[in-house]
Amino acid sequence: MDSGEYSPLFETKKGRGRVIYRLFSISLFVAICFIWLYRFTHIITQQEDDGGKWAWIGLLASELWFGFYWILTQALRWNLVFRHPFKDRLSQRYEDMLPEVDVFVCTADPEIEPPIMVINTVLSVMAYDYPTEKLSVYLSDDGGSDVTFYAMLEASEFAKHWLPFCKKFKVEPRSPAAYFNTIIDSSSHFQSDTDFDNDLVAIKKLYTEMKNRIEDATKLKRVPKEVRLNHIGFSQWDSYSSRRDHDTILQILLHNKDPNNSKDVDGFILPTLVYLAREKRPQYHHNFKAGAMNSLIRVSSIISNGRVILNVDCDMYSNNSESIRDALCFFMDEKKGHEIAYVQFPQTFENVTKNDLYASALLAWSNVEYRGADGCGGPMYIGTGCFHMRETLCGMKFYDEYRHNWKSEDDLFKETNLQEIEEKSKALASCSYEENTQWGKEMGLKYGSLVEDVTTGLSIQINGWKSVYYIPARKAFLGLAPTSLLQVLIQHKRWSEGDLQILLSKYSPVWYAFGKISFSLQMGYCVYCLWAPNCLAILYYSIIPSLYLLKGIPLFPEVSSLWFIPFAYVITGETTYSLFEFLLCGGTFKGWWNDLRIWLYKRTTSYLYAFSDTILKLFGFSNSVFIITSKVSEEEVAKRHDNEIMEFGTSSPMFTILATLALFNLFCFLNVLKNAVLRGGGFEAHKKIGLQVILCGFLVLINVPLYQGIFLRKDSGKLPNSLGMKSTMLALALALSFSYA
Repeated sequence: MDSGEYSPLFETKKGRGRVIYRLFSISLFVAICFIWLYRFTHIITQQEDDGGKWAWIGLLASELWFGFYWILTQALRWNLVFRHPFKDRLSQRYEDMLPEVDVFVCTADPEIEPPIMVINTVLSVMAYDYPTEKLSVYLSDDGGSDVTFYAMLEASEFAKHWLPFCKKFKVEPRSPAAYFNTIIDSSSHFQSDTDFDNDLVAIKKLYTEMKNRIEDATKLKRVPKEVRLNHIGFSQWDSYSSRRDHDTILQILLHNKDPNNSKDVDGFILPTLVYLAREKRPQYHHNFKAGAMNSLIRVSSIISNGRVILNVDCDMYSNNSESIRDALCFFMDEKKGHEIAYVQFPQTFENVTKNDLYASALLAWSNVEYRGADGCGGPMYIGTGCFHMRETLCGMKFYDEYRHNWKSEDDLFKETNLQEIEEKSKALASCSYEENTQWGKEMGLKYGSLVEDVTTGLSIQINGWKSVYYIPARKAFLGLAPTSLLQVLIQHKRWSEGDLQILLSKYSPVWYAFGKISFSLQMGYCVYCLWAPNCLAILYYSIIPSLYLLKGIPLFPEVSSLWFIPFAYVITGETTYSLFEFLLCGGTFKGWWNDLRIWLYKRTTSYLYAFSDTILKLFGFSNSVFIITSKVSEEEVAKRHDNEIMEFGTSSPMFTILATLALFNLFCFLNVLKNAVLRGGGFEAHKKIGLQVILCGFLVLINVPLYQGIFLRKDSGKLPNSLGMKSTMLALALALSFSYA
């Protein structure tokens, strides 16, 4: 194509209002500096006999930390960029030479991740609007479950009907379960089409029958005997000992080399479909999801060797059939595409309530911070919904002369039959294959962290590549968010612990990335790597100011003082901005309040446990455990979640901490009210401790769901009585011991 006629396959626009925001953030920074100055200059005025001086020093340390961390977060807000691909241009130029794409779906436990959910994700990615002969789908089953394999067999047969239906009527989304739920909830524009009605009835009947068979097998935890006897693939479970001790199990279910099992009911080629359960042995560390992904990278290189790799979690179905083409617009752009290693789509969830009870939508992350990271050189890799170039995922370093070669290669094993391909592939998924190799170090996903995705993305960027963040108008992927508070806290504990491990490892963005990525992107990574240490300052602020209220000792300037102005400006400015940002991202006022609550709960529990576990691990006293978040919930739990009633329902040390802090602040606040009413001077006498009263009142107000869970609720989702009594005693003991000290 003549360079004079060049038109890009994507455009990048800078966010509006940058100048206004920068001026606002500078003014906030000035106010923060005045707060620091106030703390420094007033230390000597504190009395040592009441402990005020040490409390003051603690507040100084906390405010220094808050200010430092706030500065880091600005790197993700100063330069937001917005991407827009041009799929029509892609089709005009490259429709005949589109690259092969391999899709990796990972599952690990059939009880936590039900097989019917897994195959809905598999079917959704098989049905992409993309040439089927260039699409291969792989399922990694780290549970090694014959029931999951059975579900894949059923899906391979159902796909022969489902894919033609999707193409004929251009349906969205292409997960059968999600689609059938959609047409129940809203009228279809095909409703008057007799052809559509007949086909819909037929395809829904096939799906219901398949679903019932899979769910029956899941409940019984075994595959029907006649099915086992009729498919040779089940013979691979003959040597199966347990999910942690078995040979490699690999079966190519659909492939164009199999003339009897490669076409749909209309006679068109189906995507390649592969099931893999890599070898597991007790004496070998399997490296969790990173190990599964690396096995898939190697196995797929033998079977299909797609230039582009998409990986999704098993609960994260495709909600947009054009996502591959969106990603290719970035990779195949003639001027900038050769620099791009991966295209990250946001992680979004279909079961988030209207007011986002558990802050699962991650609105600030997905709509603001990742766009800001994109403006700094590229977003993090978040482990799902991400398209990679195969060579960059395998450790290739960027060089200026590099250009993608999109010309199709001949079949890797043109003369090889499927059985031989399977045998060659099995060796690549063995436990011993990675010994004395660079896999997990310089090649593939990196090992040694609970958040291997973040380490891997950082390493790719350090190798000189860029990444892109794109939010399409129609969400690309939809998953399932946790439906109970404990699940949310455990999930964030794993994330924050993994990020802190990265900070302290050889892959730390502070030194490993120094000089290799932009300084602003380093700061952006540190925002997440320093999640866990936030617990110390937040816990201090949640306890000490309220504690000193009991004796009426002021720790902040009184309302009439000029020093009150910077505190008031930072509080009102940051609160107003966070509310404005949240509403701009599509949230509600109540959703913002829920987000603040979860923000506090994470920092006082999840981050505390993550911080302590990481420190203990450094001294050899603890080992990291990869915990899978459950994708299923009981009916009553689901109902309470839909009604936005917070789910506790069990005893947990995390809940003990939350309840104790909530009750302690309630006792302190009630003590202030009692003194204001019973003693002379009323509320005027409390002007010197006004900010402390406001802070304590905020902590009481935001903890209303905890008080309801302790005192008012009768359902099974409330806090256990024993935990309520224990927390009450702890809170009272803390308050009384300080009052009479």
